[in-house]
Amino acid sequence: MESAEGTRADAAALRKIIAIKRVLFDALGHFNDDDGWAMASYLAISALMALFPFLIFATTLASFLGARAFAETAVHLVFDTWPEQIAAPIASEVVNVLTVQRGDLLTYGALLAAFFASNGIEALRSALNRAYRVTETRSFIFRRLQSLAFVLIATIGFVAISVLLVFAPLLARLAEAHFEWIKPYMGTITLWRYIVASAVIVLGLLAVHIWLPAGKRSFVSILPGIVFTLAGWLVGSTVFASYLDNFSSYVTTYAGLASIMIAIVFLYIVSAIFILGGELNAAITRYREARARVGA
Repeated sequence: MESAEGTRADAAALRKIIAIKRVLFDALGHFNDDDGWAMASYLAISALMALFPFLIFATTLASFLGARAFAETAVHLVFDTWPEQIAAPIASEVVNVLTVQRGDLLTYGALLAAFFASNGIEALRSALNRAYRVTETRSFIFRRLQSLAFVLIATIGFVAISVLLVFAPLLARLAEAHFEWIKPYMGTITLWRYIVASAVIVLGLLAVHIWLPAGKRSFVSILPGIVFTLAGWLVGSTVFASYLDNFSSYVTTYAGLASIMIAIVFLYIVSAIFILGGELNAAITRYREARARVGA
């Protein structure tokens, strides 16, 4: 009896190993066959080109709404989750750019910045459409309006968060005054910035996987790819930061261009992992559909 149960358990474990192997080979094979590495380059450059227009547009809108401290908060939200070796040189320059007074408040300059920022959303859409193996049937106007809506919603979200973080110390003191037990859990404003930035990343991944690619996907079907992406980003950024600390020759090779080259390579790694997350979701879905067809 025990021998039969052990045999069944071994068979079940073997089936799981075979399933994992098939899914991984499917995901990696499709990533390679559909120029995943080239798409990662396209996505990295598009992200870099969209990042600064987005921050400029968001800062302009925030200033119009009265959120004067937005620039520094937005930079923290964007760059706090990057390795310090990569983020520090860029973040200081971004703050300098964003704190320059502009006279084109919500006029052509800001609107143009929003348009360029939406190009980054379109790059995400193209990458995910390939990863999920779907053909885009929605009109150009719908897609562009959706991308602009993503930019606007992200901006409003950042403004709301910046306002909350400004009041966070006051709210923390009030909470500690009324609830003694909460003091050990309050941490510091830096800790809360990390928590908020991480929450923004997770919500952003959910939004782009659900709404950007053509077709419909359930929350359960996109969850494996999102978990893989988050874990991959953590490991990839840690390894790349360690490489920069111990082995990098970017500064001697690229001189004044070192910071931007490091950022591009980092975004390339992040983009490849993001695309692989979509490929993993598609491979799992294909495997489940194949199993369902054969009734296994």
